Amino acid sequence: MKAIKTTALSLGILASGMLFAQEQPQPKYDNPQMTNMIKIGGAVGLAVPAENAAWSLGLDVAYQNLVTPGFGLGIATGYTHYFARENDGLNNNDFGVVPAAALIRIYPRDTGFYFGTDLGYGFIVGDDEVASNDAAETQRPDGGFYIKPEIGYHNNDWNFFLQYQKVFTGDTGNIGNQSYNAGSIGVGASYNIPLGK
Repeated sequence: MKAIKTTALSLGILASGMLFAQEQPQPKYDNPQMTNMIKIGGAVGLAVPAENAAWSLGLDVAYQNLVTPGFGLGIATGYTHYFARENDGLNNNDFGVVPAAALIRIYPRDTGFYFGTDLGYGFIVGDDEVASNDAAETQRPDGGFYIKPEIGYHNNDWNFFLQYQKVFTGDTGNIGNQSYNAGSIGVGASYNIPLGK
């Protein structure tokens, strides 16, 4: 139910953003080769809540097509490594998230503020067990619904952003009072490689 509410909220925000973008003067990019691009970037974040993980470090790769100068669609993947933390005697294991997601971006101006999200499925990889010293050998989740909203600054070449990344896993991987968390809030940057029109 929580994932459904989050999805509905995200889609509502994106819909209002798309209406806002349509009402604004459409940006005109200096570089006509920027209609299609590969975006390569990285991000560092803090796990929230910090139960089984402390922080994250990730690399993202995406393809984006500017359907209009102010609205981009594409596909995104990458790898985010979550560094485990000890919690109430539990020696939690590191794990990684590999997303397979749709990319949505809204650019109200040719340079400046932008926002968007990635939506899809996040595969969780790494040790099969949540913690190395858990007598019950609780298994980590395989993945779940993935969302990565971001807001930031852009120009033709760079994007600098604040992001939230989350894989919804339900109760899978919970040990006692510790919930399994595959989410973080962080900062990052990406570089646009033009592919032409």
